[in-house]
Amino acid sequence: MGTDPTTIDPAVSTGIGVFGTIIYLALAVFGIVVFWKTFTKAGQPGWAAIIPIYNIYVLLKVAGRPGWWLILLLIPIVNIVILAIVSIDVAKSFGKDTVFGVVGLWLFSIIGYAILAFGDAQYRGPAALAGQQAAYKG
Repeated sequence: MGTDPTTIDPAVSTGIGVFGTIIYLALAVFGIVVFWKTFTKAGQPGWAAIIPIYNIYVLLKVAGRPGWWLILLLIPIVNIVILAIVSIDVAKSFGKDTVFGVVGLWLFSIIGYAILAFGDAQYRGPAALAGQQAAYKG
């Protein structure tokens, strides 16, 4: 009589679950720290990083986009395009180029925002507003 290969030891599955939870929590804390530091560099309140939905609103303000774009992020497919545009605008707001916005902030977000947060990038103001008329207030 052999052992059934489709069963798994409960201790192993518990260990896998605990390890996965620890990794998840570590990434979540790292993400909060990265956004906190990025928001602080941009002159926004760091605590905004821990408030869901409001943190996206603050990110839109950092990029210089209007707050109503938050509604566009609720529309499937449209949200992908909007996030790409916002990522490019955030990159330009910190003096980085479009390639960094697409690759660093849009495709590999946690790495790109960590570079903004802990690197030597300085916030130069909302990039999306730079080319618009002075009457626009957002």
